[in-house]
Amino acid sequence: MKKMIIASTSTVFGSGYLEYLLPILQEHFKDVKTLLFIPYARPGGISYDAYTSIAKKAFTKINIDVKGIHEYEDAKEAILNAEAIFTGGGNTFELVNQIYKNDILTVLKDVLEIGTPYLGTSAGSNICGVNMMNTNDMPIVYPPSFTTLGCIPFNINAHYLDPIDGSKHMGETRETRIKEFHVFNDTAVLGLREGSWLSVEGDKITLQGKFTARLFKQNTQPIELESGEVVNC
Repeated sequence: MKKMIIASTSTVFGSGYLEYLLPILQEHFKDVKTLLFIPYARPGGISYDAYTSIAKKAFTKINIDVKGIHEYEDAKEAILNAEAIFTGGGNTFELVNQIYKNDILTVLKDVLEIGTPYLGTSAGSNICGVNMMNTNDMPIVYPPSFTTLGCIPFNINAHYLDPIDGSKHMGETRETRIKEFHVFNDTAVLGLREGSWLSVEGDKITLQGKFTARLFKQNTQPIELESGEVVNC
């Protein structure tokens, strides 16, 4: 049975890395001693070692050790033997590119489906959906496919932003971009605001956090989901 936390972000304004989620993660990763970290998204282009160190420092606060997947000779074996898994944010194109390059998409999906506890933030949440086509990231590399884990039956738009009243910005809003996506695709998209996350227990997906989320479906007006509400798509 799936046991996942799919968060819009690792860091909310005014707090440290994962700080706002640590009380939740302490329960989510109960009895976990060592966490497997997937640093492939490389935010700001930092190295895998540097990114793993950031995650390690955060999880030390709840007495969990962290080891990067790049530290293992066999990435597939690392996933199969992991007590729990965390995929961090950064660039979704590069994250997906490395997932395919290391041939771990299927094995990662398999272990999550049978209940290995998982945390995704930002790009690490984007890959939980049907595909990565609603990422906000620049296509700095070209992955072999946009198909991702499909652990949830919709896509995530992380860091979702509402239009600002009176703004003179002339570019597209997030809502406009998602509407463009729905001209050609029928996959539902959840706009997940900062500080919000999804709790996945088996097939039950529940919105958590302080804020609502915006659910977009093809040929349908978007709706606001309240925190605590089950997401049905």
